[in-house]
Amino acid sequence: MLHESSSNSLVTFETLESNVRSYSRTFPVVFKKAAGAILEDENSCEFIDFLSGASALNYGHNDPYILSDALEYLKTNGILHALDMATSVKREFMELFNEIILRPRGLAYKFQFAGPTGANAVEAALKLARKATGRHNIISFTNGYHGLSLGALAVTGNRYFRDAAGLTAAGAVFMPYDGYLGADHDTTEYLDRILDDHSSGVDLPAAVILETIQGEGGINPASKDWLQSLERLCRKKEILLIVDDIQAGCGRTGDFFSFEFANLSPDIVLLSKSLSGCGLPLSLLLLKPELDVWLPGEHSGTFRGNNLALVTASAALRKYWTQDSLSKEVAELGGIAGERLRQVAQRNGDLNLSVRGRGMMLGLDCGKSDLADKIVRNAFEDGLVVERCGAEDQVIKLLPPLTLDRPTLQRGLDILDRAVQSA
Repeated sequence: MLHESSSNSLVTFETLESNVRSYSRTFPVVFKKAAGAILEDENSCEFIDFLSGASALNYGHNDPYILSDALEYLKTNGILHALDMATSVKREFMELFNEIILRPRGLAYKFQFAGPTGANAVEAALKLARKATGRHNIISFTNGYHGLSLGALAVTGNRYFRDAAGLTAAGAVFMPYDGYLGADHDTTEYLDRILDDHSSGVDLPAAVILETIQGEGGINPASKDWLQSLERLCRKKEILLIVDDIQAGCGRTGDFFSFEFANLSPDIVLLSKSLSGCGLPLSLLLLKPELDVWLPGEHSGTFRGNNLALVTASAALRKYWTQDSLSKEVAELGGIAGERLRQVAQRNGDLNLSVRGRGMMLGLDCGKSDLADKIVRNAFEDGLVVERCGAEDQVIKLLPPLTLDRPTLQRGLDILDRAVQSA
């Protein structure tokens, strides 16, 4: 069934909002309500959401348990804005996170609330790494994405985003990610040689920053061996290891952190997106205690303590992370979705589709941007919200809520299957 909207409903957005808007172009309806994995527009048409706010809604839209805590807090005149002052809800969140997430994993980190967005966390991490080491260079990776503010953009690979800055981004050198030079090449060996060579032109870096699964870069998962080799290299050369878990963390791969499967111990971990549990702005650096070299107020931000988001983040921890049932569910649902995508690829062999990812972070590589665009548009007309990623926007990225039921998952995959066949 085609989902159509009144042509007048988007007039305000088209006339008053900046040309920079993007999602409202890809999904040209006005959304009004949402629950779980279902979005509803102003015409009461429903859409299955396989975008999840770009992984900001891992627990779905308007989770009743999480919202209940938020509503109760609002009724108490609880403080909403507090700069970085001590509040009861901040204390509760840190204690819960330490007890539920960090201690069971043998991790010891200090907390730094950096501001409302993931890019704020990236900026703070790069600044801290340089301050702690006294070095200026940062190593990032091909197809990496870490945000669009100038510091974060310097470690983001995509030329489309970099060109928009109007100046040359500085302070970072890009190295080949796992698999970039082919399956037979361990690119950490290349990095090791470059750093050993004093005439390579690459200065010893303060830090290496990476995603264990590149999201915007095309759903590129790094292998356990490659990640462990990279960590050994960082330890050998006293380089800080920063894992950007903004999109892949908070359960998206099954474990709370995407690096757990490789038994990594990053020096700094970046979280945002689904950290608040319901899409409210919240970002966080987890840093090893010996790296906490900040002077008071040296890195600041007006909105670095969203207390309502801390309330909902605590609720999400209590509901979903005191036991391992969600992790098991993500593994099962990810297996179902991955297998279905492989069947779609095999059945449409002439399109040369391929599937990759981990957990509920999956990609269907279409090889060509125009084919991926056609599939996404076909899917939306049939009631599925799903987006593209990759260097040429050639990969369809699937980020369903981790909490969706199997029938809804299958309905969404059915729609995607039909969209591929139509293309």
